Amino acid sequence: MEVAVVYDNEAKGDFIPGWGFSCYLRNKMKVLFDAGWDGEILLHNLQLFGIEDFDMVFLSHHHWDHIGGLNHVISMTSAVCVPETFSPNLKREIARKAELIVVRNFTYLGDCFYSTGVLSYEQSLIALGDKGLLVTGCSHPGLDRILRVAESAGNISVVMGGFHGFDKIGILKKYELVIPCHCTVKKEEILKMPNSRKCYAGCFFEI
Repeated sequence: MEVAVVYDNEAKGDFIPGWGFSCYLRNKMKVLFDAGWDGEILLHNLQLFGIEDFDMVFLSHHHWDHIGGLNHVISMTSAVCVPETFSPNLKREIARKAELIVVRNFTYLGDCFYSTGVLSYEQSLIALGDKGLLVTGCSHPGLDRILRVAESAGNISVVMGGFHGFDKIGILKKYELVIPCHCTVKKEEILKMPNSRKCYAGCFFEI
């Protein structure tokens, strides 16, 4: 599976930073996870990667720094997956432009992808390929809670995304790779761990 970080607070090279988060995952199915805040920045960074379309846009929660760029990329997909906690107005607007998939509980989305279901008001994405991957938006429900749900679905080797105020750092030692991104309060502390990797827009890796 290929993973490209297309939107983050930090960037390298010709990629542009912006407040928010988005990453692109490609297995048999292509998924854009979240959409950052600034759609122009999102489009610029996608173009640098040569990404032109996706099978699904997966939105973790309704905060502006994770959905602001959606209108710029919704024409590049046929489906948008949202937690049921999105407002009726927002769901209606999305449904005018793409197939709307509304998630409440743990849900299989296709290929190797699953939603954790809604925890508080946020969903996270699980990819059970050769190595299990968990991608979080901001982890408002608590990363430890999200991990328990993900691990009930299969073996998780890689954890990436926003970890918010998560401070039980020792829990992360057992994973093969930990990638703290936007909205991670303890990022510098986590990056001192030998199994961690710095995240920025322009980062690309395979798992």
